[in-house]
Amino acid sequence: MMADLPEVISKLQTDFGILDSLLPFMLIFVMVFAVLQKTKIIGEGKRQFNTIVAVVMGLMVVIPHVTGTYPPGKDVVEIINTALPQVSLLVVVLLSALLLIGVFAPGVMFGGTILGVVFGFISLAAVVYIFGDAAGVWKATGMFRFLGDPDTQAIVIVISVFALIIWFITREEGRGDTFTRVFDEFKSAFGR
Repeated sequence: MMADLPEVISKLQTDFGILDSLLPFMLIFVMVFAVLQKTKIIGEGKRQFNTIVAVVMGLMVVIPHVTGTYPPGKDVVEIINTALPQVSLLVVVLLSALLLIGVFAPGVMFGGTILGVVFGFISLAAVVYIFGDAAGVWKATGMFRFLGDPDTQAIVIVISVFALIIWFITREEGRGDTFTRVFDEFKSAFGR
């Protein structure tokens, strides 16, 4: 009989303790091994020694957890298992922001144009809002509750677009040279 993935993962955890022993060991091993290889602390071309040190350090973290000899509140594996999901969430948030900045403001990372910086901040604010909303942060504080209404969202977008169009039409030519140059760069980045 074929089991679904959640059942397989649950069985791996209950029977083999994969979350409590194998994954933390692999994480510590890989991180220590990579640092030793990169820094060459033990010496040039000492791969076997780096492997032994990384295995020993990984086991020194996992074995006290498995045997229950860590003092209460000082279990390294429990700290890792508690902290890594938040770190992973932070990495996803940062990658999402960088992805949006790359899509909407391709020159902001290295070009540093004014329009790119504005779109970069807007993208970052959007990512913070989206993840904060998913985590329920804004519901707890009551902030940004009005943005959950689709009518309000449409009004904000329409007002923003009209404000940009009005500004673009009514700006003075002499004072808008910098923005015109930035706007031309933005247009050329998208191939128009």
